[in-house]
Amino acid sequence: MENREYEKVCYTTEQQEENVPLRNRKTGEIGYSYLCTFAGTTIQVRLENGELDSWDKADCMPITDEEEKQQKN
Repeated sequence: MENREYEKVCYTTEQQEENVPLRNRKTGEIGYSYLCTFAGTTIQVRLENGELDSWDKADCMPITDEEEKQQKN
């Protein structure tokens, strides 16, 4: 994830209080942002099974609305 995308995810998560759906490039897992750490450039996510995890921003990619709809079906 580029810095611009990271900043957008963090702004949406922290300022607008919305969870952003993300995919981990390494594992394929889907998580929803709930906190960003600017010093460590990580994103704290809540996985679909409810567990919490921390992903490096380089391992994250935003999920499009269309992808999210497909995952739910």
